[in-house]
Amino acid sequence: MLLRILGLIISASVLIWGSVVHAQARPLTLVALGDSLTAGYMLPAADAFPARLEAALRASGRDVRIINAGVSGDTATAGLDRLDWSVPDGTDGVILELGANDALRGIDPAITEAALDAIITLLNARKIPVFLAGMAAPRNNGAEYVAKFDALYLRLAQKHNVPLYPFFLDGVVGDPALNLPDMLHPNSAGVGVIVSRILPSITLFVDRLAQK
Repeated sequence: MLLRILGLIISASVLIWGSVVHAQARPLTLVALGDSLTAGYMLPAADAFPARLEAALRASGRDVRIINAGVSGDTATAGLDRLDWSVPDGTDGVILELGANDALRGIDPAITEAALDAIITLLNARKIPVFLAGMAAPRNNGAEYVAKFDALYLRLAQKHNVPLYPFFLDGVVGDPALNLPDMLHPNSAGVGVIVSRILPSITLFVDRLAQK
């Protein structure tokens, strides 16, 4: 009788443990919500940031699928307008990369901040965690504009307590070897640099999602 009871306990423990492992091993779905820097302007689909990041995460043993929701030319406000259909139900997390076009067009940073704030707020209401990718304004926009624009990402990250990667184009901007001839969009090598630099921060984000 004792052996039978022990056997039942062990069997139950195996079933419970198997359920836990199965839950932890569930593939994660992320959405990369952004502009042309996310979409992969003038690049093969496999070289776009979401695809390269997904490949890097999978190479590290993480079962992650990243949906490319980048639209060339999008401002933060445009991203807000399409948020509901760009981020479907069942999304585990969002990588938010918007604002570059706002800065290029000289849009009031307060408008950009309000749109990004609304995106994060709406995603929070849907219980979808956000990873915020920051941007920097072109320096020829003037010191006052640059100061206002560059500061908005940190302010939003602190307000919503979301992880922030300060500058999406870190290590790439201004380097002819890493950009297309327009010097605005990364080439394949540039995307590789972006992925390698942002990967440690994204990995932490993904690992936290996997624990939920």
